[in-house]
Amino acid sequence: MRWRFVDFEYWSAAMNMGIDEAVCEGVMKGTSPPTIRLYGWKPSAVSIGAFQSMNQEVDYRTCVLLGIDVVRRRTGGGAVYHDQHGEITYSVICPEELMPLDINAAYREVCGRIVDALAILGVKGVFAPVNDVLVDGRKISGSAQTRRNGVFLQHGTILLSVDRKTMFRVLKVPSQKLEGRKLASPEDRIISLKEVCHASKEEVLNAMKTSFLKGRTWDEGTWRDDELVRAKVLAEQRYASRDWNFSR
Repeated sequence: MRWRFVDFEYWSAAMNMGIDEAVCEGVMKGTSPPTIRLYGWKPSAVSIGAFQSMNQEVDYRTCVLLGIDVVRRRTGGGAVYHDQHGEITYSVICPEELMPLDINAAYREVCGRIVDALAILGVKGVFAPVNDVLVDGRKISGSAQTRRNGVFLQHGTILLSVDRKTMFRVLKVPSQKLEGRKLASPEDRIISLKEVCHASKEEVLNAMKTSFLKGRTWDEGTWRDDELVRAKVLAEQRYASRDWNFSR
């Protein structure tokens, strides 16, 4: 099966989630090909997992003050700060049968592509189950996945640089999350590429593209009109709505 690769582009938080869901719908109907996309968030945003509470995970007032979007994902996992200038996000969307049935094996398959991309850049990363990639014992990439109606979606991030001050102003980190950790503070648990190599953003994007497409037949592509129309509807009616984002 041929894959579509959509190169890096910026969208709002609501549109990023709308595009992922619109493509999932297209893959389910057989009108969209399996798709790998690289993207950023403009403006910066915080996304929370499908089962999280916005009020418990995010300092919403600070987000408003700083002009940072908020959105609830369809996938599980934790809250993530998506810095407009410091992060690349990816999505892998395909029929379920193209991925291992076992959830952990599927994470290993996709996160392994991140490990390989880091290796291209001369950085040694390791997959840390369930869904992280670590460098020097610190998290540089996290991800989340869902399977619905026979369609697999995994999206994840890789940190180019990290604005720890803003990240931990907008994210509330529960104290119990730190219990038993060797590292004292949440700031110490993350690391960015800027701290371990001198790769440019373009070099990181090229490494990710090479790694994600290795062994696959693919075409460079963009969005069809019907996908964008559907993504905009989903963005406006769901992902930008308070009812969805504060539903828990």
